[in-house]
Amino acid sequence: MLLNIHDSSQLADSRRLGTVLLFLLIELFFEGAETATQAEIDRHLEIGRDFLARGQLSDALTHYHAAVEGDPSNYLTYFKRGTVYFALGKAKFAISDFSRVLELKPDFTAARAQRGSVYLKMGDFDNAELDLINVLRFDPHNAEANMHFSRIGPARDQWVLCVDLMERGDFTTAIALLSQLLEVCPWSVPIRESRAQMYLRIGDRMAAVSDFRSVNRLSHDSTDGYNKLARILYDIGDSGAALKEIRECLKLDPEHKDCFPFYKKIKKVDKVYVDAQTAREEQRYKDCVAGGEKLIKLEPDVPMIVYNGKQLLCSCLVKEEEFTDAVVRCREALDIYPDPEVMCDRAEALIGAEMYDEAIAQYREALEINDNLQRAKDGIEHAQRVQKQAERRDYYKILGVKRTATKQEIVKAYRKAAQKWHPDNYQGDQKKMAEKKFIDVAAAKEVLTDPEKRRQFDAGQDPLDPEAGRNGFGGGNPFHHFHHGSPFQFKFHFT
Repeated sequence: MLLNIHDSSQLADSRRLGTVLLFLLIELFFEGAETATQAEIDRHLEIGRDFLARGQLSDALTHYHAAVEGDPSNYLTYFKRGTVYFALGKAKFAISDFSRVLELKPDFTAARAQRGSVYLKMGDFDNAELDLINVLRFDPHNAEANMHFSRIGPARDQWVLCVDLMERGDFTTAIALLSQLLEVCPWSVPIRESRAQMYLRIGDRMAAVSDFRSVNRLSHDSTDGYNKLARILYDIGDSGAALKEIRECLKLDPEHKDCFPFYKKIKKVDKVYVDAQTAREEQRYKDCVAGGEKLIKLEPDVPMIVYNGKQLLCSCLVKEEEFTDAVVRCREALDIYPDPEVMCDRAEALIGAEMYDEAIAQYREALEINDNLQRAKDGIEHAQRVQKQAERRDYYKILGVKRTATKQEIVKAYRKAAQKWHPDNYQGDQKKMAEKKFIDVAAAKEVLTDPEKRRQFDAGQDPLDPEAGRNGFGGGNPFHHFHHGSPFQFKFHFT
């Protein structure tokens, strides 16, 4: 069906009118949207101010974020957000916002002064100096800018001095000066990291870890930061904390080329360590010993992981009453790290090996490190008590014979014991214990193969007691002839 010309004209007019009306509606919509957006921005700014006044900085920051997104050309909004970042200690974000303010309004002196103070806290002396000089050029009486500017020169000089001290190996003095410097530059990664390294050099592991955690926060929790912190914690033997940090790295990047393989390594080592500790707590001491040995084999090139293994061996061998091995393992652990608790473990092993003077000396060494360690104080009293009880040697027990044993049985037991405890068969701490055992074995043979001395011993007197002062026994010491040179550079005849 064909439309006539008149109808076609009306249809065209109607379409044109509809198009015009549509454009008007769209324009009105966007005008309303602009008004709503500005109202929303103002509302965010107002709420942000309220939170800021109440000290709720994180909540204030959320609303300033929204305001900046709503109007990215408003320099005041950036400035307000920058001050919140500054208050939160988020230095890099504060620098970014203050720099954006100065791009939008280069003559905004307050933003330049704030940026200069942030640079100073970060230890960026050159940029701090540049900003603060510019502020003072326009506002020479600005008290805060003058105060910050006056600190730059001394801080810069002190940092140079700290670097020199660290290079010369004066770690303790360097730590003291770095600590002073951090009062002026608390957000400086190089200064705080340097102090952490110095703490490691003097063996203060916990202080070092605290500083390294601060470094990681200042670096804004990067994968590199987590990876570095994990490796430091691992190197100081804290595999559990290292595992936690490396997992944080993998949360940011599950396939991180450094974090992922390191994670697998730490996880394996930490499982062995935790299982061994659990075995010790559950009094499964043989399993604990096996775990300690396994830990050492897993990571022989990381001293503090090896220390963890040897410390477990030390503790659990004492509980197993394997005192000779325990003394050796405890000494190996202490050679890596002088822990007072391990010293007490070793002292207990020395008591078990009847080396009472050495045990007391070891407890006293522990108290030199920690004079409040009650375990060491109690241990000295215990060692002295046990030593007093053991002063009267049981010669029958030393040779492992009955009180009715014949001379032939005594000589046979002596030969066996002398061969077992001959000092030439031992090294290090074991040699010291063998020497004591060897002397006791020789004393037992001397007393029990001599009818008169044996009669005196059976009557309750020790004929070799130094306090008895018996002539013929070297002033009460049957081994007076040992005292010329090494006591074990002679040959016994097992007859």
